[in-house]
Amino acid sequence: MTETITLDAPPKNGGLYVKAALGAVPLLSSRKSDIPDREVRLEGLRVDPEDLAAYCRATGLRYSDTLPLTYPFIITFPLVMSLVVQRDFPFVAVGAVHAENLIERTREISVSEPLDITAHIENLREHPKGLLVDAISEIRVGRELVWRQVTTFLHQQKTSLSGGPKPEPKPDEVPPPPLRTIRVDQKTITRYAAASGDQNPIHTSALGAKAFGFPKAIAHGMWSAAAILGTVEGRIPEHVTYAVKFGKPILLPSTVNAYADHIADGWDLALRHPKKGYPHLTATLR
Repeated sequence: MTETITLDAPPKNGGLYVKAALGAVPLLSSRKSDIPDREVRLEGLRVDPEDLAAYCRATGLRYSDTLPLTYPFIITFPLVMSLVVQRDFPFVAVGAVHAENLIERTREISVSEPLDITAHIENLREHPKGLLVDAISEIRVGRELVWRQVTTFLHQQKTSLSGGPKPEPKPDEVPPPPLRTIRVDQKTITRYAAASGDQNPIHTSALGAKAFGFPKAIAHGMWSAAAILGTVEGRIPEHVTYAVKFGKPILLPSTVNAYADHIADGWDLALRHPKKGYPHLTATLR
């Protein structure tokens, strides 16, 4: 039977990261091999316009009286984190990497609307690089489902799929001329971390990133997923599906190439390394 946790306010991000850090201490955790059957609910949340403005400044998106397509990730993130930092969760939250993201929006959401949010986690599975899980977040206005997201996280560790033959690396390719370039540095990402509440040390600290195998701090995946939308802002329909796959991380600081190709039923988007051409992000808007 599903355990339902009903909240009267969003969890504080500071407390969540304390729990995440404590959860990394083996003596203080009781990890299970499967996902607890647990759901979090929060009803009547209202977006703070100042928080929204900070998010728009960090991502370069336009501020208005409706929420950018990716903004609900920010308000659902604390609920997801409150599930991941539990001591009986299969892996620790610190160092987990955002691998894929799928957003389905049925209509635009007004800043003034009260939002009812639910979140749960499912589909624990092995991957050659570790364990994957899907965090499902849904937002309703009354009985109307207006926004749904599947966030796929990767926790890097050895699994039964590890050690197999690796695919041949693709040769570097000179990328075509971009629609535009986007510059991102630690100041930008620190601003995004504050606006989003995602203070994972792989994004905020060079030392923290090195502790998890990255040579430098890296940009948040959802920062890049938001920033690329600036190339098509004003041309995104109300009812839309946004599917994102994250490639090689964006090391800080970097300048990346942004691409937006208009096709019959939407857009194909990408962020690529400006010299080697490999993707940091590929996405579809449909």
